[in-house]
Amino acid sequence: MSTSLDLDAVTGALKDHYKDLRVQNLVYKDNPLLALMPKYEKFGGQQMPIPVQYATANRRSADFSTGKALSTATAVERFNITRVKDYSFASIDGETIAATEAKSDAFMQYLTLEVDGALNAITRSLAVAMYGDGTGQIGKGTISGASGSGGTVTLDSAEQITNFEVGMILNTVAGASLPSSAITSGVAVKVDTLDRETGVFTYTVPATTTAPSNGSFWFFQDGDAQNGATDPIRMAGLGSWLPTGTPVNLFGVNRTKDRTRLAGVDFTDGATMPIEEALISAAVRTAREGGSPGHCFMNYKNYADLEKALGSKVVYDKVSSNNADIGFQALSIVGPKGPIKVIADQNCPPDIAYLLQINTWTLNSIKAAPHFLDMDGNRMLREAGADAYEVRIGFYGNVACNAPGYNCRIALA
Repeated sequence: MSTSLDLDAVTGALKDHYKDLRVQNLVYKDNPLLALMPKYEKFGGQQMPIPVQYATANRRSADFSTGKALSTATAVERFNITRVKDYSFASIDGETIAATEAKSDAFMQYLTLEVDGALNAITRSLAVAMYGDGTGQIGKGTISGASGSGGTVTLDSAEQITNFEVGMILNTVAGASLPSSAITSGVAVKVDTLDRETGVFTYTVPATTTAPSNGSFWFFQDGDAQNGATDPIRMAGLGSWLPTGTPVNLFGVNRTKDRTRLAGVDFTDGATMPIEEALISAAVRTAREGGSPGHCFMNYKNYADLEKALGSKVVYDKVSSNNADIGFQALSIVGPKGPIKVIADQNCPPDIAYLLQINTWTLNSIKAAPHFLDMDGNRMLREAGADAYEVRIGFYGNVACNAPGYNCRIALA
């Protein structure tokens, strides 16, 4: 009898083990924005038009003839949402599978470890990208002690260390700011050690790579920068939809026509206020524009600052997603349109809070985000050039907002 495990047996085990509920728990349990944003899983076709009315017909006057002669019509823009892609892989060695053939529990544990790792990698990618600006950058820092073999990076914000993992291959792009058009990837380095308390990591330089010099760099996971493409290859997250300053065009829309209604409320005054005042003032400003924000997302450091500032006035609440098994603790503050649930999310950039009317947002994808790439019915594939089996997980989709002006980006001190 053969001592190897055939493909049908492996595939069958994987299908039985990975029920949808388990995958959802792995994906959503520590990623509040990813969990709470409404999902649309039938995003087929070439693109998805999202119309936004930003001005009403203004043909009125106290004088009949004057009003009738006016020609101002309702103004509508259409965001033509396109999809981006993301992939993650697990590779399982054939000898290891064969060695655990007679121990189904051990086999399942090993398979779970590998596939969980692939799910976690793409989940972290999606969760971070949902806050991103479409460029793919996951942090900015200063390289010191650079040599031909490696160096040290001190992130500008230690909070962004959550975006990095030991063994991750990074592209480095020098410069004080990123361009709004195509980004060309710089040299690649490999994360060697991480200090998650200080936001410092060390890297090594592959033998075939030219080492970066000392200085300030943006970091991208390898393959995520635009690399000469005219359109972003990463998701248009909150940083794209709700930018600060003058907004760039997004999905074919010139958003300077009405900066607030097409690119959200940019509440920069929050950086000069105590955090609780910044949130209330931003909520008032957003309510003035017609928004009814009920959720606010910020990173853990800013959440702790708010909790301390509220002191004895703090009120806790519970936020549930569509999956009844997944919920998040929140602080509750009272805004002009009702309670606002403030939620800590490790994926949110530091010193920024996003005040959202959540029903104006959707995460649009083909099938679930993410899902197993198994259109042929096999969740595991034989690797052509190795004694191993491969699992592929993917995402095709993008974030959309049908009322940017009902949402707010808050700069925090």
